[in-house]
Amino acid sequence: MIATRASRALTLPLAQAAHRMLGPRGCLLTFHRAAPAKFWEKLPNRDFYLDIEFIDRLLAHLAAQKWDVVTIGEALRRSGSAGDNSRYVNFSIDDCYRDAFDLVAPVFRRHNAPLTLFVTTGIPDGTASLWPIGLEYTLLERDEVLLDGQVIRLSKPEQRRATYQRIAAKWDGPDPSRYYAAFCAENRVDMDAMHWAHAITWEMLEVLAHDRLIEIGAHTVSHARISSLTSEQALAELEGSRLRLNERLGINVQHFAFPYGRSGDCGPRDFALAREAGFLSAATTRKGLVRGGQDRFSLPRNTVNGSHRSVAAMEMHLLGLTGIAARIAGRV
Repeated sequence: MIATRASRALTLPLAQAAHRMLGPRGCLLTFHRAAPAKFWEKLPNRDFYLDIEFIDRLLAHLAAQKWDVVTIGEALRRSGSAGDNSRYVNFSIDDCYRDAFDLVAPVFRRHNAPLTLFVTTGIPDGTASLWPIGLEYTLLERDEVLLDGQVIRLSKPEQRRATYQRIAAKWDGPDPSRYYAAFCAENRVDMDAMHWAHAITWEMLEVLAHDRLIEIGAHTVSHARISSLTSEQALAELEGSRLRLNERLGINVQHFAFPYGRSGDCGPRDFALAREAGFLSAATTRKGLVRGGQDRFSLPRNTVNGSHRSVAAMEMHLLGLTGIAARIAGRV
């Protein structure tokens, strides 16, 4: 705690001076899940989650520093306006799980701040595999699991985190669902019950769709890596998610976010397909800032890692330094 305060005391005055030099710009921030602070410490895949108390602190910091929190639609309007002098932030959640409804939306309402939800429609439809979450919570809730006939004993959070990383790396590939199904059968995990314990539902989305602070966008049907698909398959994922949201929620979805979102996951062909699918914009996870004249179909977004629980770390995104570092390191 003392080290965090010292870092903030050193970093924030420098950041404020840099902000004045950099001038008007937008910073799009994205994450996937949130958890209470005490629970976050125990999670096997905790970097996938933001500490909900940190989100609360960050929103308060942004308000104090005169950053506007806006929708994607408003960010596009500002980036296209030659006379805009504002600094603005958009927060988006990709995939969308139950905690977006239970935990995150209430915090944003309390701050009167907009929030964008990029929904993978297979999640509320029950057709998308939530194998990372099913694996994580099985490891979290049990003292031992079976993997290919071998017993893995779990007694400490560190063991659960290491086991999660090892199994997830093994399963990562074209068909992780097959490994997950075998794991669930071996450990007598109810896959359907596990799904609905964590998935957002259409009923929840109906409530959110009528919330003036919530903007709903699309994130494909199955969370497919768009660059790996044929043009016909990719267009079906883009159009299918948009039409499903429109029909089910009675709204007009205008914005899209690419799953994974790095340069190897989406490119010029895919940006053109997003336009063809009827979207007004498409977001990546290539780090950087939004400035005047930004291409609407390759928007940069900065993924917020759950372990970066400090305002000073977020200032690096707001200043564009993480984008510069990513390009230098070739991580785009």
